[in-house]
Amino acid sequence: MSQARPSRGRRPGAPDTRAEVLAAARDSFAAKGFAGTTIRAVAAAAGVDPALVHHYFGSKDDLFLAALALPVDPREVLAPVVAQGPDGAGERLLRAFLSVWEDPEMQAPLLAVARSAIGPDGGRLVSQGFIPVVVGPVLGSLVRDRADVRVPLVASQVLGLILTRYVLRVPAMVAIPADDLVAQMGPVLQHYLTGDLD
Repeated sequence: MSQARPSRGRRPGAPDTRAEVLAAARDSFAAKGFAGTTIRAVAAAAGVDPALVHHYFGSKDDLFLAALALPVDPREVLAPVVAQGPDGAGERLLRAFLSVWEDPEMQAPLLAVARSAIGPDGGRLVSQGFIPVVVGPVLGSLVRDRADVRVPLVASQVLGLILTRYVLRVPAMVAIPADDLVAQMGPVLQHYLTGDLD
């Protein structure tokens, strides 16, 4: 009776393999940014076949989102905003954003992501990954031109709001009711999306 040979090569999928792939992806995105990270390199670091990374996470974009450990997919949050077209999108965008951030169950994990984004290498993840990969294509569908300028301008307002209201908790920003924020900032976002930038 022959004995079973020990398996060679890369490990097949296992309950903890997904977590190991995710850890390797986080290390790579943090060290090399989005552009410098490849599925093949992540697979090699985790000791698995690249096909297994695709099996667990799909595309590199999806792997990046998983590595960020966001409690909600921003693309799904923004989808209804985009579906109604560019008119009034500034206010709808802000209401959608606030509905997530003002949710007590969402806020703690979102804060963890925001704090890591402003740490070492976090800026690169935001500028090279989150904006162009996650929110850029969605917001880009709302603008008629100059998406390379308009999307970063919108992102600057939203990221500034996250920093001052939720991370630093600047008292004056925390005290502003959500509806007032929408009334004050919505037109600014609308201008960046559809207004004249010249």
